[in-house]
Amino acid sequence: MRYVLALFVALVLNACANLLMKVGMKSVEASGGLFKDGVAPAFKTVLTSAPLLVGLTCFVLNAGFYMYALQSKSLKISLAYPIMVGGGFAFIAVIARLHPSLAERLTWGQFAGVGLVLAGVILIAAQSERVPM
Repeated sequence: MRYVLALFVALVLNACANLLMKVGMKSVEASGGLFKDGVAPAFKTVLTSAPLLVGLTCFVLNAGFYMYALQSKSLKISLAYPIMVGGGFAFIAVIARLHPSLAERLTWGQFAGVGLVLAGVILIAAQSERVPM
């Protein structure tokens, strides 16, 4: 159970990292882009942006939880990775649609695509060997 929980936490952290970096980069893009003045100012921009810093922190934590989940002898990468990527994709698509500062559109076709990705992840998980909780 602890490895499955760690995988779920990693999935959420990864999705949050991507969403936070998108939110943070909206203001950076409005001021000319990340590398407009070179590499050193880009680092300063990242270090002084709360969404970007929190997003990077989420990525670091995601890596830790994902590595912890992967140490399980019974949780195979062929199951863990689709759950991480497919679940994260669905999470990001829905939140990006609902978040006021992103407000990305999600057409019915895209919504169906998200559903198909989730169905694929469920099929992969259903056909995998049982993971001891």
